[in-house]
Amino acid sequence: MIAVAGESGSGKTTLSRLLLGVTGPSTGQVLYNGADLATLSKAGRKQFLLDVQPIYQDPFGVYNPFYKADHLLYVAIDKFKLAGSAAETKQMIVEALETVGMRADEVLGRFPHQLSGGQRQRMMVARALLLRPKVILADEPVSMVDESLRATILESLRSLNRDFDISILYVTHDLTTAYQICDSILIMLSGRGGGGRFGRRGDPPAQTSLHPTAGGVDPPDACGAQLGAGRR
Repeated sequence: MIAVAGESGSGKTTLSRLLLGVTGPSTGQVLYNGADLATLSKAGRKQFLLDVQPIYQDPFGVYNPFYKADHLLYVAIDKFKLAGSAAETKQMIVEALETVGMRADEVLGRFPHQLSGGQRQRMMVARALLLRPKVILADEPVSMVDESLRATILESLRSLNRDFDISILYVTHDLTTAYQICDSILIMLSGRGGGGRFGRRGDPPAQTSLHPTAGGVDPPDACGAQLGAGRR
């Protein structure tokens, strides 16, 4: 797990949009497995969308209020043809929900406004898990949920990284949670960043420098980035 941390306006969300291919760089390239996102073929783009899944900050804004909340789970399976039958689809959804600590009978069939913020966000984690991605980009996934639910959602992300070998890019302004759950931290400052790698998770914070140029890492260009599928 790698954290991208920084104050508001430092460029975290812009970097996230670049890595997801939502925003194109003004100069430079965003590479995935050595291929430029801007020139991917149709098949390559579809594979990228399967391999790299986002979890957004707002646990309500991602839902269409006219559809039941589980609609986004069914759409994900249908779009990528992940199941051969309705029964298999239902089983995949139930297993994904259970993995993130949810009971299917408590959330399936409900509209977004009938779920808590924590339930909506955990359902987004379950959606990402359904596709068995190689990378999950979580943009401030706990900033809009209650303190009591943050640990549950963060532990869900850790379990995806630990149990399914999914790389997690955790975008946050909270250095405390970044330090607790991530192996490395990239500090963003005015659109530029650098970072250092921890020796062990749990080492005293004083042993880790969080200066933007810590660890001897050259700050990358703000307008370009590289996203590799190698799992961490």
